[in-house]
Amino acid sequence: METDYDVIIIGCGPAGMTAAIYAKRAGMKCLILEKMNPGGQMAITPMVENYTGVEKIDGIGLSQKMFEQVKSFGVDVEFLEAHSVEVDGKIKKVQTATKTFTAPVIVLAMGASSRALGTQEDKQFVGRGLSYCAVCDGAFFKDKKVAIVGGGNTALEDIEYIYNIAKEVVHINRRSEFRADDTNIQNYKKLAEQENSKIVKKYGYVVEKLYGNAKLESIDIRNLETNKVENITLDGLFVSIGRVPQTEILNKELTLDDNGYIVVNENMQTSIEGVYACGDITHKSLRQIATAVGDGAIAGTYASVYAKKIKAENR
Repeated sequence: METDYDVIIIGCGPAGMTAAIYAKRAGMKCLILEKMNPGGQMAITPMVENYTGVEKIDGIGLSQKMFEQVKSFGVDVEFLEAHSVEVDGKIKKVQTATKTFTAPVIVLAMGASSRALGTQEDKQFVGRGLSYCAVCDGAFFKDKKVAIVGGGNTALEDIEYIYNIAKEVVHINRRSEFRADDTNIQNYKKLAEQENSKIVKKYGYVVEKLYGNAKLESIDIRNLETNKVENITLDGLFVSIGRVPQTEILNKELTLDDNGYIVVNENMQTSIEGVYACGDITHKSLRQIATAVGDGAIAGTYASVYAKKIKAENR
């Protein structure tokens, strides 16, 4: 049973790259497929300060260091999007637009993407004032009025990042409290509570509607307690309201939790033999670079054990 690779990893974030390193060190012929750039969500993180052994580094810098290490081990990398995955049987197949790759083992590490705002006008204004990445697009809004939606770590980090770029930052959050680390909350409060702060607090509000012609011009926000609607004129809207797992290409037989994340055991094995998953795409309580790397180490190790077993059976 000849296959192109021993292990195919879909996704080149910290989980996927670590899985590749461990699989390659175990003697596996290994391929990473990535539809965009190395690093995943890590690459758009302004600053990483909680990764053990690295005092402080920007996300794209850490992504590049990890990717250089992956390449130094001789892992094959193809920048192609996986369109479908066939996981039934002992030979797994990954189909891209131009190629089909086969292996006895697949590691799913596609991560999670930003959750959409949910208004009818979302698609109309993406790239025209509506953005899901403040780090990517913040520079376009120098000395402009912007709003940021969300109360988690990413939202507070986005506010800290864009505070020195924008003229005014409207912070919209459906709650008065935040679901974020204490460090991020304290950093946010230093900005929000200082005299002449640029931050305008709109707690207890949700975005209802977007307006504009060639670009976004204003939004309606609704007070959840009074139902009163308020229109805010602005130049840009950044949305940071959580993430959704990238599981669209998967076989429906794979077991997912109620939120669409992949259920795995302690060895990162999914409900289908020969299919492993790691990182933000899995059912877990904490999604951080450190936990993704840990997941990847486990997935790469046990994916290699399984691949060796299949190879031995076919000798």
